[in-house]
Amino acid sequence: MPSTLPSIFLIGPMGAGKTTIGRRLALALRREFLDSDHEIEQRAGAGIPLIFEVEGEAGFRAREKAVIAELTRRPDIVLATGGGVVLDLDNRRCLAGRGFVVYLCASVDEQLRRTRGDSHRPLLRTADPQARLAQLFAQRDPLYRAVTDCVISTEGRSPSQVTRDILNRPELHRP
Repeated sequence: MPSTLPSIFLIGPMGAGKTTIGRRLALALRREFLDSDHEIEQRAGAGIPLIFEVEGEAGFRAREKAVIAELTRRPDIVLATGGGVVLDLDNRRCLAGRGFVVYLCASVDEQLRRTRGDSHRPLLRTADPQARLAQLFAQRDPLYRAVTDCVISTEGRSPSQVTRDILNRPELHRP
């Protein structure tokens, strides 16, 4: 029997905790957990850094768009998305129209701390990762806010606290 709760889609910047929180939410709700970046890698047979290297960001975004269109149609899932998913209008429409969207946010300093040393993030391969994170935040924050049902800070909070906060959101339980 399907759940009365909608699918939950996690959006936000890299390092905000989407995958970690998503796994916990899926476990608590007994739902399938999906990570759009992982799905893209599985289908491409290559990691995201290699996709960026060979196809550029545009090639990656085209793959992401196809995956989002498909995964957001699945019922009763928890989906962690890539940080740039909101750059595409169709992605924003799929997310906002097909599930409960949670914007997990964290400060640029926190994102930097969490992503430091992670070679799996092509957009941070720059001389000044902090400036890059700040630029991405300025560009994407309004887009995250435009499609979200609720904003939850992960700053200085444990994954279990954030998960509990999402599960207790009254908006999630509205018919």
